[in-house]
Amino acid sequence: MKTISTQLSYFLQDRDIQRNLWLLVRYLIALVAVIVVFTVGFHFIMLYVEGEDHSWITGLYWTLTVMSTLGFGDITFQSEIGRLFSVLVLVTGIVMLLIVLPFAFIRFFYAPWLEAQIRNRAPRYLSANVTDHVIFSAYDPIAREVIPRLERDDIPYVVLEPDPRTAGDLLYDEVRVVQGNADSRETYEQVQADQSRFVVANDGDVANTNVTLTVREVAPEVPIGATIENDDSQDILELSGATHVLPIKRWLGEQLANRVNARHAELHSVGQYRDLHLAELPVHNTPLEKKTIREASLRETYGVTVAGVWERGLFHSADPEHTLQPSSVPVIIGTDEQLRVLNERISPYDENAHPVLIIGGGTVGGAAVRALSERGVDVHLVERQQDRCRTLAPHCEQVFCGDASDYDLLRDAGVEAAPSVLLTTNDDAINIYLASYFRRLNLDLRVVSRITHERNLEAIHRAGADFVLSYVTLGAEAVYSAIKGRRLVVLGEGVDFVTRDVPASLAGETLAQSEIGARTGLNVVAIEHDGAFRTTLSGTTSLPADGRLLMVGGEEQVADFVERYEQA
Repeated sequence: MKTISTQLSYFLQDRDIQRNLWLLVRYLIALVAVIVVFTVGFHFIMLYVEGEDHSWITGLYWTLTVMSTLGFGDITFQSEIGRLFSVLVLVTGIVMLLIVLPFAFIRFFYAPWLEAQIRNRAPRYLSANVTDHVIFSAYDPIAREVIPRLERDDIPYVVLEPDPRTAGDLLYDEVRVVQGNADSRETYEQVQADQSRFVVANDGDVANTNVTLTVREVAPEVPIGATIENDDSQDILELSGATHVLPIKRWLGEQLANRVNARHAELHSVGQYRDLHLAELPVHNTPLEKKTIREASLRETYGVTVAGVWERGLFHSADPEHTLQPSSVPVIIGTDEQLRVLNERISPYDENAHPVLIIGGGTVGGAAVRALSERGVDVHLVERQQDRCRTLAPHCEQVFCGDASDYDLLRDAGVEAAPSVLLTTNDDAINIYLASYFRRLNLDLRVVSRITHERNLEAIHRAGADFVLSYVTLGAEAVYSAIKGRRLVVLGEGVDFVTRDVPASLAGETLAQSEIGARTGLNVVAIEHDGAFRTTLSGTTSLPADGRLLMVGGEEQVADFVERYEQA
C-alpha cells in the first residue's frame, strides 16, 4: 500500500495536474478578492448611506452569509442602494460559490486526485506466491489476444508498463500489470523472472534485444520468445539469448503464400501436432466437387479426417452431408504418409500454369514472393515503389510497377487467367476494395488476403476473399504455441486447433454421450491416448480418463468447453 505522501508526490509531479491546481488557486484568489471588495462595499454603504458603523468582522460575516444564500436577516440594508448591493452580492455568491467553486474543485482537484489514486494503484512488484507465470514486456494487440487463453488455462501472467497512468488504466481494465521499465533488471527481479514459465519480448526489435539481455542477467534458463519485424534482427536476438525468435511478418507472408492455388491441385500444410499433420484441400476442379463429405470417402479411402470446411471465409463443421462446392476448402488431419498419398491423387487436377498475382511488395508481400519462388511457383508482382520492384524482381517472373487499381496494368499482369491473387497491403480498405474488384474480374480466382484490424474480417469476406489472416492472429498463435511448447498451427481467423485433457466429468463416456459438438460447437478430430492417435471417431468412441482431445473451433467455443466440462 502506498503512503499518502507517496501518492501526493506522484500527484503533484504531473504537469497537467500542476496546471489545473494553478488555475484553481487563481480562482480562489479571485474569489477572496471579490469577498474583500464586497466587505469594503458593505462598510461604505452602511457608514455613508445607512449611518451605521460596523466592525470588519461583521462586514465579512454579512458578505459570506449573503453570498452563500444563508441570509440570517440580523443585518439588513434599509436603503434602495443597499438592497441593490445585496442583490449583487447574492447573485455573485450563487455563481461563484454555489456553481463555479464546486465545479472548479471537482474538475481541477478532486477528479484528478481520484484518477491519480486509480493510476497509482498499479503494484511495483509481483506477489511472492506467483510462480510459473508468463511475463509480457509490453501490452500490445498480440498480448491482448494471448492473455485470455492463459486465463482459460489457469496460467498466471503479468504485463510490464513503465507509465503509472497507463498501468493504472490497465489495472482498471482488470489486466494484471506491474509498473516498471522493461529494460530494468530491478523490474524483472520484482516480477520474479527466475521463477517464470516464459518471457515474451513483444516490443520493437531494439527494445526486445534490450529486454532479452536484461532478462538473461536475472533468469539465465527461462525461455524467452521475441517478436521481430526485420529479419536482420533474428541473429541479434538469438545471440542476445532469445529462445524463440518469432518473425511474424515473414511468417504471415509465408502462411498466405501457402494458401494460394498454383500450377495444380495440392494440399496446403497448415501445421503439425506431433505425428499428426493438418492441411487444407482445395477441391476446385477436382473429382471432389459437388460431392458430400460422406460421398468423398476421404476417411475410408485415405484414412484422413475432415475437421471442417472453409466456404468463402466461413468455417463450417464437418457435417457428412455437407456438399463440397468449387470454392470449398476442407481442413483435413492425418499422418504424413496419408496426406502424401492423397496429395498424389489430386495433383493431376486443376492445372493452371499461369503465374500467381501478388499485390504489394512490402515485408509480408516480399516474404510471400520468396516463399512461392522457392516452391518453383511463377509470380507476377504489382508494386508501386520502384525500390521494392527492383529488390523482388529476381524472385518474380515479371514485376509490374504501378497502381493495382489500374485495370490495364492488372490485365497485363494476368489477372484474368491467374489461379490466385494475394493481397498483402497493410491497408484494410484497399484490400477490401481489391478483393471485390478481383472477384468481379475473375469469378474462379482464389483471393487470399491479409488484414490489420479484426473488425474488417466480415467486410473482406463479403467482398469475395476466400482466405484471410491477420498479423495479430498469427502473432497470438505463434506466442501461445511457444508458451505451450508446441508447433505452430494456423487454421485461419476465428478458428483454432485446440488440445485439452479429457475432463474428469467426461471420462469413460462415449463421444455421443459427451455432446461436445452439440453443446459447444467444437469438432473433436482425434483422441490421443498412450502415445497413439485415434482419428477414426464415431459416436460410440470412448473418452479415456488419461486421454487428450484434439479439437477444432473458435475461442468462444473453447471457453464454453472449459466452463461446461472442466469447471463443472
